[in-house]
Amino acid sequence: MAPVIAVRNLRYYYEDGTLALDGVDFRLEHGEAVALLGPNGSGKTTFALHLNGLLAGEGSVEVCGLPVNQQNAPLVRRKIGLVFQDSESQLFMPTVLDDVSFGPLNQGAGPGEAAERAMAALARVGMESAAGKAPYHLSAGEKKRVAIAGVLVMDPEILVLDEPTTFLDPPAQRSLAELLAVLPQAKKLITHAMPFALAMCTRAVFFRGGKIVAEGTVEEIMEKFGWEFGVRTPGPR
Repeated sequence: MAPVIAVRNLRYYYEDGTLALDGVDFRLEHGEAVALLGPNGSGKTTFALHLNGLLAGEGSVEVCGLPVNQQNAPLVRRKIGLVFQDSESQLFMPTVLDDVSFGPLNQGAGPGEAAERAMAALARVGMESAAGKAPYHLSAGEKKRVAIAGVLVMDPEILVLDEPTTFLDPPAQRSLAELLAVLPQAKKLITHAMPFALAMCTRAVFFRGGKIVAEGTVEEIMEKFGWEFGVRTPGPR
């Protein structure tokens, strides 16, 4: 079976000529959860922005068998649900229900259908009781769940989560890991939170200088590069 994401020899230069991605190859299989690890500025987020066509470099990027290009961008963006680091950047409507209904309404669903789909998505993340609340009244963990509901309502095949544990205390991080573990979508997590990566992912890739310099289990990557996260002394290189 073809992977849900296939990237081959991806290169990207910033406007000033700096090489940001240097020949990246990557695959994400159906149902797989992979952690993208590495220091700040190593290329992880730049790489993620190529997956839905927000950036376009040299090489090839395919999502669910579709080449990521200007023509396919609208369909590709329905395949990928992007959950931002700061949930408040995704929550801007007067109520939770309004927020989660926004996507279906934008795609042409009627108000009744949009509300029904939104309530189903909220139920999947355990937040249906908050439908009538204002998002700013929610805790950080609740905001993250609502943001995920706003993505799930669009039925994506892949979830891309950028630093999903930001602003979350340890209990909220554990709760989020439990929620994500039961969702069927393939997942790509950009994270510096090693306990979260260990709980969520069976595979990790390590970015440095715009390249994937290693891949393996999360434990193997931590052992080799843990000093770059400040979590332990250097392992064998």
